[in-house]
Amino acid sequence: MTISFAGRVAIVTGAGGGLGRAYALELARRGAKVVVNDLGGARDGSGTSDAALRVVEEILAAGGEAIADGGSVTEFEQMQAMVAHTREKWGGVHVLINNAGILRDKSFAKMDPADFELVVKVHLIGSAFATKAVWDTMREQNYGRILMTASSTGLFGNFGQANYGAAKLGLAGLTKTLYLEGAKNNIKVNTLAPVAATRMTEDILPEEAFKLFAPENVVPAALYLVSEDAPTNAIIGAGAGGYHSAWVTMNPPLVLAPEDRTVEGFAAQWGRISDRSGDFVPQSGAHQSQAILSAIEAAMKG
Repeated sequence: MTISFAGRVAIVTGAGGGLGRAYALELARRGAKVVVNDLGGARDGSGTSDAALRVVEEILAAGGEAIADGGSVTEFEQMQAMVAHTREKWGGVHVLINNAGILRDKSFAKMDPADFELVVKVHLIGSAFATKAVWDTMREQNYGRILMTASSTGLFGNFGQANYGAAKLGLAGLTKTLYLEGAKNNIKVNTLAPVAATRMTEDILPEEAFKLFAPENVVPAALYLVSEDAPTNAIIGAGAGGYHSAWVTMNPPLVLAPEDRTVEGFAAQWGRISDRSGDFVPQSGAHQSQAILSAIEAAMKG
């Protein structure tokens, strides 16, 4: 069955190029009215350009509907204005893809604190601002699909990207609360960790890999995660035609006897405490304490 976005209004941040452009084009091709948001800055976030307008022109030329927005995700008032304009023109907002981002890579030892702060502000705070700007609209509609863009750096780490990794794992954490808060209003929130050949990665990926990791190969995962029948609270990796899930897991708690609840007692049981057999995926933070209490109850029963 064809997945359609007819009648839906979508906002894609950072859509002036790369992944965002690919998402915007395919959403429009599938019937969505698209807001192409892009400040138009360089990879490090400096400067501006008319990148968003160029993507809008592509969509219009193909027979779709789109408007450009040059608001910065780091300015909440600009995100509010973008959503207000979108509602005025098209009546609502059904899809938000938080894709805007910058890079300022350096080892932590050499990183200026301002570069740490700005990367976190654009990726994490910017996504929160854009999401907050659409949240009430989606609650009123009883419909919303939101995608956060995380990264393997956030999930698994990468040398020289402490700022980026901190922001990206923060986005996965943001998803895990918003999917709970949005559930009663049919708002589904997911996390995507893409690998794509864009200006963000042009000097990171080798030339052969750069061709293989075309942004278009990430589009199927991204658009499914904001479709009507999307899951919620998923973490999906995508790149070069390969797709996978990732999870935040915990293992069953080991209850130490009162006399063993010392630093030495913990150290002696580290092998069992760090044993991944029996891993499971908690569905909320409350499951951690529930699992501990269940383990204590079982230990008391012997």
